[in-house]
Amino acid sequence: MATYDRVRDLPLEIESYRLEGLEVQASPEFNRLTTVIHLDGGGHEGVGEDVTYSSEEQLALRAEGATLPFAGSHTLDSFSRLLEGLALFPSEPEMAAFLDYRRWAYESAALDLALRQAGLSLAEAIGREPRPVNFVVSLRIEKPPALDPIPRLLERYPALRFKLDPTSEWDDTLVAALAETGAVDTTDLKGAYKGTPVDQPGDPELYRLVAEGFPSAWIEDPDLNDETDPVLAPHRDRITWDAPIHSVADITGLPFAPKTLNFKPSRFGSVQRLFDGYDYCAEHGIAVYGGGQWELGPGRGQIQHLASLFHPTTPNDVAPAAFNIHRNDPPPGLPTSPLEPQPSATGFRWGDR
Repeated sequence: MATYDRVRDLPLEIESYRLEGLEVQASPEFNRLTTVIHLDGGGHEGVGEDVTYSSEEQLALRAEGATLPFAGSHTLDSFSRLLEGLALFPSEPEMAAFLDYRRWAYESAALDLALRQAGLSLAEAIGREPRPVNFVVSLRIEKPPALDPIPRLLERYPALRFKLDPTSEWDDTLVAALAETGAVDTTDLKGAYKGTPVDQPGDPELYRLVAEGFPSAWIEDPDLNDETDPVLAPHRDRITWDAPIHSVADITGLPFAPKTLNFKPSRFGSVQRLFDGYDYCAEHGIAVYGGGQWELGPGRGQIQHLASLFHPTTPNDVAPAAFNIHRNDPPPGLPTSPLEPQPSATGFRWGDR
């Protein structure tokens, strides 16, 4: 049975919903806003988190308020189809990807509420067992060739693993020093990002440096073109994708069959597309690791929850949020990898907010 078929017909009663704004000044340049969706019905509450990156879009959502026509009796699937016909933004969003981010916020809240109303945990509903979750910490070295903050992080948390964002400022010395730590699991080339603050154009010299300097690390989202493709051709088994993956159709449309993929649930938008993606990868022997979107609230626990059920042993980019918020100087005492399972007794939640 398809994984989505195990939850699609769950009854869902919605009486009302409300929005809760969250905000963290993550750095002088980055004020992170997210919005928690609270769906209420039958004495239960379901939560999801809108991870749209634009502060203006987040503020516009909160100003508009809870105006969408959700009240009534649904199934999880009929609610998903209702969302397809609704304007989730007051006007065309700044980036098309934001449409999926917001839809995921509503769909994840609906999944949480439907499961709670049914008295089921997600694990029970889909027939899987939560397992301890491996995680890596994702960051970009802001002032290469300096190593900061890697040594400081490893001094406090010696077993920490990393997913790093190489840039054209990297050199042989920096790569050698990073490789010597033995702590780099994934290099994210950001070549599939267009029109964002973290764009990194395809750079054949950088790609050669990274591929040869980290011979065991995954190589994520390269910009493959006439110059870069020959450089990475010998390393295709390590090439993985993140930003282009929103559905099974995106997987089958890749230039070559991948060995592994990064699944960010918010990129898929709907529960069905995400679960179909998990099923496709399982059937075709494609490994999956999870990714996050700077969640500040329940969305972080939800991606850890999914990792525990579908891909607990891979280098999941789902570290506790404090490693993002305090990425240059995380406080002592944070959970270390692997994260022990913390599923809620019912619903789609993980640990405390």
